[in-house]
Parts: sequence; C-alpha cells; structure tokens
Amino acid sequence: FFFSPQEIVSEESEEESNGVNLMEFSDEILLHILSYVPCTDLVLNVRKTCRKLATLCLDKSLTHTVLLQKDYKVNKDKVKQLMRDIGKEIYQLNMAGCYWLPSSTIDHVTRCKNLVKLNLSGCHITSLRLSKMLSTLQHLRSLAIDVNPGFDASQLSSECKATLSRVSELKQTLYTPSYGVVPCCTSLEKLLLYFEILDRSREGFMLSGQLMVGESNVPHYQNLRIFYARLAPGYVNQEVVRLYLAVLSDRTPENLHAFLISAPGSFAETGATKNLLDSMARNVRLDALQLPKAWINGSGLLQHLKFNNPFYFSFSRCTLSGGHLIQRVINGGKDLKSLTSLNLSGCVHCLAPESLSRKAEDDIDSSILESLVVSCCNLRHLNLSAAHHHSSESIGNHLCQLLSRLKHLLSLALPVCSITDVAASVEKPPTTPHLVPQTFGRKVRIGIQTYPRNLGDQANQKIESSVFWALMGSLRFLETLEIIGSSFSSAMPRNEPAIRNSLPPCVRAQSVGDSDVAAISQLTYLQSLTLAQLPNILTGSGLVNIGLQCQHLRTLSLANLGMMGKVVYMSALMDMLKHCKCLRDLRLEQPYFCAGAQFFQALSHCSSLQRLCIVSRSGTLQSDAVMSFMANCLEVIMCHMFMGESLTVCKNLQQSIVRSFQAERPALNVVISPLLHEDLTEVIRDVPMRHLDEITLFKSRVAEEPPNLWW
Repeated sequence: FFFSPQEIVSEESEEESNGVNLMEFSDEILLHILSYVPCTDLVLNVRKTCRKLATLCLDKSLTHTVLLQKDYKVNKDKVKQLMRDIGKEIYQLNMAGCYWLPSSTIDHVTRCKNLVKLNLSGCHITSLRLSKMLSTLQHLRSLAIDVNPGFDASQLSSECKATLSRVSELKQTLYTPSYGVVPCCTSLEKLLLYFEILDRSREGFMLSGQLMVGESNVPHYQNLRIFYARLAPGYVNQEVVRLYLAVLSDRTPENLHAFLISAPGSFAETGATKNLLDSMARNVRLDALQLPKAWINGSGLLQHLKFNNPFYFSFSRCTLSGGHLIQRVINGGKDLKSLTSLNLSGCVHCLAPESLSRKAEDDIDSSILESLVVSCCNLRHLNLSAAHHHSSESIGNHLCQLLSRLKHLLSLALPVCSITDVAASVEKPPTTPHLVPQTFGRKVRIGIQTYPRNLGDQANQKIESSVFWALMGSLRFLETLEIIGSSFSSAMPRNEPAIRNSLPPCVRAQSVGDSDVAAISQLTYLQSLTLAQLPNILTGSGLVNIGLQCQHLRTLSLANLGMMGKVVYMSALMDMLKHCKCLRDLRLEQPYFCAGAQFFQALSHCSSLQRLCIVSRSGTLQSDAVMSFMANCLEVIMCHMFMGESLTVCKNLQQSIVRSFQAERPALNVVISPLLHEDLTEVIRDVPMRHLDEITLFKSRVAEEPPNLWW
C-alpha cells in the first residue's frame, strides 16, 4: 500500500480525536508495520511526514533489502533518488522483471557500494554497462542477469572480472548462444541457467547453437554445489546446454548436491551426458534431482545414484513405474522425510507396479501411493497432474483419502479424474446437453445464467460426504491448488501456432462438477487456484463460494469449464469477482468468451488486479468496455487478450490503451491479437518474460522448481 504525507497527517488527527495515536506505538511495532510498505514509498514519501518516521524509515531492517521486482509504479527518477538516499545502506537489491526501466537506470546501482546480492533478470543491460557497474561492486557474491544478442564478454574490464571471480551464485537467462559471464565466475557454487534462445531470428533465418567467436573460455565448476538448467522449446537451446554440460562430464564437482535439467519434449542422451551421469553415480550424493525423460526412461540410472537428504525430486513426463519409484527412489520408505517437493507431472504409470502391460486409464495401485505418503510425510509441494490416476472401489484407498494424510502440503496439483468419487464415476452419465460435446458447438448468444445461490439449492448433491470435500477439509493451510484435466492442452502453446483441436476429457472427469468446485471454498488461506477442463460445470455456482470464502486469493486461472460451445459459468464468475478484493492475476481461457460491459464491470470490483489474460477462440470483446475498465482499475499494468476479433480491431484497441495509459503506468504491457493469426508467435516473443512465464502461457507450476531456488 501507499502512504502520502497528507494521509498520515489526517490519519493522526483522526486517531488523536479518538484517543489513539499511531506514533505512540513502540518502534518494534511501527517497524513491523512499515515493513509492508514498498521501499520507494518509505524513502521518498513516508519519511517526510515527521521526525520519528524519518528515523524509522531509514532503519537497517528496512533498507538492508530493497525489492523493486513487482513495484510497477517505480520509474527511473524514483530509482535514482532511492539510490542517492540509501544506496550505501542496501546489501540486497532485487530489480528482476523491471523491463520498463531504461538501461541507463542501471548506472545508478553503482551507488550501492556494499551490495552482496543483485538481481537484474529481465532488465535491459549492455555488456559495457554491466562492466562499469560490476567494477564498483567489490562485495558482490550473488548476481542474476540476462544475456541478450550483442553481448560481448571481451568488453568486460579487468575490475569487472575481478568482481565476477568472487561471485558464488549466478543466475543467467540466455537469449543468444553464449557462455555469458560464466567463464569469469571462478568461484561458482550455485549456477542457474535459463535458455530462452529462439530457433529463428526475426528475419526468419535459422540460428546455430554454436557459441560466438571469442567464447572459447570454459566454465569453472570445481566448487559447484547446485546446477540448474531450464530449457524453452527448440533445438538451439539443447545444443547450447550441451556445451555447458561438456565441462561437467570431464570432471564432476565433488560437492555437487543438486543437479536439475528441465527440458520439454525430446532431449536425447549422448555419450558425454552418459559419462556425466556415470560419474555422478560414482562420486556424489544428491539432495535434488531432475533429468530429461529420455535420460531416465529405460535406464537403470536411478538404481545407481546415491542420495543424501533429498528435498526435491522431479520425474516430470517420465515413464517411471510405481514399482521403480518405490524401490529405486524412496528406497522402500527409508530416509525420505527430508523430501519437501515432488513433481510427478505426466508420469502416467508412477502409481502402478509396472508399466509394460498397463493402460494409462487403468486403476492405480493404492499401496504404492500409501507407501509414498508414509515415506514422504513432510511433503509441502506435490504435483500429480497430466495423468489418469483412477482410484479403485476399495474402501479407504481413494487417492484423496490417502493424500489427506499429508498435513504439511502448501501446494497440490491433481488431474480432474483423480478427485471423483468412484461410485459416482462408474454410474452411467446422464444423457443431457450439459455433457461436453467432442467438438466445438456453434456460437451462441450469452445471456444471464441462473444457478443455485447456495449449496442447499443443489438437489441430490451429497457434497460433504465426497472424498474430495474431505481432502479439502483436511488441507486447511493449502495455498496453491491446481485441478487440471489429464488431456488438457492450452490453445496457445509456446513458439507454435494456436492449437485448433483439443482432446476430449477423461470419462471419469465428467462426474466432477459445481459441488466439487464448491468444496475448494474450505481453503481459507488459498492464494492461487487453477481449474482446467472440468466438463460437467453446469452453472459455476461453486466459484461464488470460493469468492466469498477464499479472501486471500491472488491468482485465478480458469480454462475450458463446462460446455465448449458457450460460457455457462459467466453469471457465477461475475458474482465471484465482486468478492475478490485481493485478486492480482486473472487468466481465462474459454472458447466463445464474451468480454463485454457486464464482465468488465464485475471485474472492476477487483481493486487489486494487476494482470489480465484472456485466451478465447471465437471470443469477442467490446473496445469501449475494455477502455472503461482500464480507466477504472488503476493498478492494471498487463492486458493480454487473444480473441476471435479481426486484426484491425485488435490493433486499434491496443494502440488506444497504450496511448491513453502508458504515461501514467510505466510498466504497462498490452497485447491484443487474434488468437489464430499467423504472426502470433512473433507477437509472443516481445512479451516480457515475467508475464509470459507467470500468466500468459498455461502450465502447471506446482513443484516446477525446487523451493527457494532463488530469492
């Protein structure tokens, strides 16, 4: 929140008249209150109100760490003044994702002579500016930067390289084939690499994964403890990461305890990577592991790797069977109480004893899940999405009943078909028009839907006796929940044209409806919710319950709910939004969505909203309603809409929004485009990575990375 001098003075006067004065609180209480105020407001505004606050606002506890990464109102002048006033007091500075600040802003960081940690991911910075800045930061030990086309390591000064030689933690996002500053960092203990290199240039030329001339220096990994690499789709990213791994394959660091590579699609194992894994099996004991599926599938690697006190495992999209999981990973239930995060997304056989003769839709073996739950009783993050995890009719062995024992869970991702009651799913589904058609229906006129206003109006729904209702009741401290259809795929994937056809939902998912969604309202502390491909949503009444009860909800993502030919939950959604006062991010993906005046009027109640993304094949929008919404919701800095409108309508609206609001909102990012336009991938590549990764592109985010991987 924001304090202005006038507000504080008037607040003090009102409090004094009531016998209470804010300034009479102890310094400890006031410091705690002030810790919730953005640092720019503290230094540039609040400290000007009175002498006491002037002193408190400069307390070391408030100036030691400065977080600007989501302060969307900060501009170059504010950063300049902030660094001038407290630069010498700042030890940790996070400017990640401040894409709207000009590159010259980085020059002011040189005032922070005592910086130990610096995050500039997503900021515009040239190699010359980087050199000048790092030359003055002799105490720096942790650095995060982007490496963009044009980066030239030969421009780094000797003073800059001296600083880099002392850096022990480096996070580097690559948009061009390069080693970046890695060869200069001779004391690396933690290395995080994000590969975002496109296969084609803007001009359409194919790019090569070979490093640029002058990049012959090799990385220094002898002290490395953590190696993490995340690859965006594309063969160039795979070529470049192999160059980074080549050094590791020659000599594996003795202190390596976390080795993680996240690679979509097929990333084949080579002789060099096999040598690396063999060396790891002989020489190191790991605490965290993630490998491409091709490196694990069909190999005995997991049988030979040794683990110390593992806290993170990811076997996403691997064909690992439940038998192998129990025998080779959790070691029959021994020593896995240290595991806090587990990603089994897309592991279709991970809850079955073997995978050779099993169909993906067959029932799970509850004894495997029970062994997992007992062995990993301290799990805080669990991802079981993108698979058919069907429970049998055995009493007490339903997946939801077993997961309810994990009392420490903070985030959970499940497939829709896994939460259904077995008795309900085996019954023949009613032949009503409410079931999802396998193809898209014709466009229909959206009217006001009727739906039950409370749970008692839903006839024949014994929701409180369902296993999913009981699971939600047992996980009262859950903060993130994802319920995603096992066959769901977003209409807007990365680096590809929009998908035109979608796979039908699982048959068992057709018994999951409004009452199940209402069960989520028990999660009082829920902050992030994703619901995708729930075909039996009839009215969306459960959404209203969530809006009323989950008052901490900050992120909401809804995709393909109910019938695909119309938006059956529109009225309930609008009622829900009126209660979401803390909502900051909203993503909607639904064919034939009508973004009209009524919707934006309801959305205007979300006074904290900052980012909006709508993906709708054949969807429509009303330009005047969008403009009115942007004028009313002053916190909105991102508006992405991929609809069925013409290119002319989209471009005109985008230009109008930018022209009207860019000056007042420096971080404003607007993309309005036809979803099925041939140049959509070119439009996507200009979206800031922060928005693209966090909201615009759909993906499961539970246990995607180890917890606290970076600050």
